[in-house]
Amino acid sequence: MALRSALWALAFTLASVAGSAIMWGFVVDDAFIPIRYARHLATGAGYRFNASGPSTDGVTPLPWAFLLYPLAHGTAVQVLGRVKVAGVLLQAVAAALVGARVGTLGERVAAKAAAAALWLVCLPLAAWGPSGMETPLATALCAACVFYMYSPRHAAVWAGLAAAIRPELLPWALVVGGGLAIAAKRPARVVATAALLAIVPFAVCTLARAIAFGRAGPLAVMAKPSDLAHGFVYAEAALLAAGLPLTLLAPLALRRASPQAKALAAAFFVHVLAVIAAGGDWMPYARLLVPVLPSLLVVLVEVARVSPLWSFWTRTALAGALALDVFVMAGPAGRHVMKDRLELIGRARTLLAPSKKIAATDVGWVSAATEADIVDLAGLTDPDFAALPGGHTSKRADVSMLLDRGVDTIILYVKPLTSYDAADWPRASYAHRVGARLASDPLLESHYFGRATLPIGDTGSGYVVLARSAP
Repeated sequence: MALRSALWALAFTLASVAGSAIMWGFVVDDAFIPIRYARHLATGAGYRFNASGPSTDGVTPLPWAFLLYPLAHGTAVQVLGRVKVAGVLLQAVAAALVGARVGTLGERVAAKAAAAALWLVCLPLAAWGPSGMETPLATALCAACVFYMYSPRHAAVWAGLAAAIRPELLPWALVVGGGLAIAAKRPARVVATAALLAIVPFAVCTLARAIAFGRAGPLAVMAKPSDLAHGFVYAEAALLAAGLPLTLLAPLALRRASPQAKALAAAFFVHVLAVIAAGGDWMPYARLLVPVLPSLLVVLVEVARVSPLWSFWTRTALAGALALDVFVMAGPAGRHVMKDRLELIGRARTLLAPSKKIAATDVGWVSAATEADIVDLAGLTDPDFAALPGGHTSKRADVSMLLDRGVDTIILYVKPLTSYDAADWPRASYAHRVGARLASDPLLESHYFGRATLPIGDTGSGYVVLARSAP
């Protein structure tokens, strides 16, 4: 049994590493935000986005910047490389834990092989491993919960830790923790204990936030208010992008499946509802579903035991075909993101060297290009802008706020950029409403001039850089 589990753990690990290798070039701008906090911790500046500014709650997973501390010495780009490697390793650990659990589930070799193949072709799992974000850590913690699915208290602890990293996982943690205890026919007090264990890490983070920052939720909650309509659209797209949820379209088989499989399936559905309630996400490749996707592979193997072969393989083939199609069609664009961002950062570094205070909506890459103070127009790291009406790209900021803060450089996202040069900035097509609003204010033109443009690779989009006019 131990050897069989080890072999399946190896198979899943190889699938994970192969997917991460293919998508190594994927990264998101927001990865640089906790890196900036971690670098300031490492240099003694404290937990803050701007070294000379106040401490703000700009990282949704509160422990993440502290966990990055050992990796945070060096430039932002150097730290990103280390975090990407750590993410691939964490994703591999998640795969090994799921593979080891799958290896104990009877003799269904073909179903186990299908599960490993689905991991390989699942673009969200492949992309978010090397993304530079906390997603692989949340995935590994959820996978540990699945590994301990026959030990409810242990499973609840791991699920609770996952919810401390990604707050929208709290309903999943509660359902999977209590559900696995019920599945194991534990007494009511054990079920209650499991539910409590699933809540405690999240509650600790919430209390720490309330004490340190005066509010229970991160700034992202204010900066990006929940929108159910967007949540439904996001969930629909994410379910299709992942492909794996198609394997759950087996209500009769799920009724006959093991209690543990039912608990994992129920927790997944609850998580989808939580993601909808949270308003989804702007990041690609179904990020908010990724941590719980590996649990579906365990459900797949469990359901194979009680499902007719034709039904099982039809669902599995459809899920695999959809996942592979998404990988082939959507994967190539993601593989070039890091290259484009590093080129952008390199060009911006010299351009922004004279700047003392910069205003931008996409503060992630900007924070990697300069050590200057950054005014976050999206409000993700700045409570004053987070409290403004609008979403994180449509805050009702005005030019007077930037002048009051002494902003000498403004960076606005333009799409398309190819039709404009720096002098044309008043006529540019701004992709974010906050940029369009600022550009339409006559006060902006009277105090700033177009200094340069910064294209993003060959995407046709990019940024216009405005500099403060001499008094």
